[in-house]
Amino acid sequence: MEIVLVILAFVLLAAGILGVVLPMLPGPPLSFLGLLVLQFSGYGGFSTAFLVIWALIAAIVTVMDYILPSIMTKRFGGSRAASIGSFVGLVAGIFLFPPWGLIIGPFAGALIGELVFQRSNGEKALKAAFGAFLAFIVGSGVKLIACSMMLFYAIRAMI
Repeated sequence: MEIVLVILAFVLLAAGILGVVLPMLPGPPLSFLGLLVLQFSGYGGFSTAFLVIWALIAAIVTVMDYILPSIMTKRFGGSRAASIGSFVGLVAGIFLFPPWGLIIGPFAGALIGELVFQRSNGEKALKAAFGAFLAFIVGSGVKLIACSMMLFYAIRAMI
């Protein structure tokens, strides 16, 4: 049974890394679940504090990935309409055009929100939309780092 749990743990850790680029997979939570399964297999040897810290990191990174496009859109000069458009575009993009909708959705939502509701010029709208795109890049990078670190600790626990 232990071997089955170890295999399941590494499948979950791998799925977590895939979740960085596939929007239908919640990457950090899957990776954390992999750590938990490894712990229950008897091979983990992780402390409670270690697991609590990684649970918090997984939760924060996951939530951040959904709110970062709105924050970055605003930071790049976008209006409230562009921020809301970025979030709506993210949600719509995930369901309508997976996996590319995760990239295109926030960009298009911010651009449309700025152009239509604020009647901004094209340059300001593009700058706000670029903020949404940059948020995707930053969010994906942070998720990749978190999931990779969890995989690293799992491998280290097995050695």
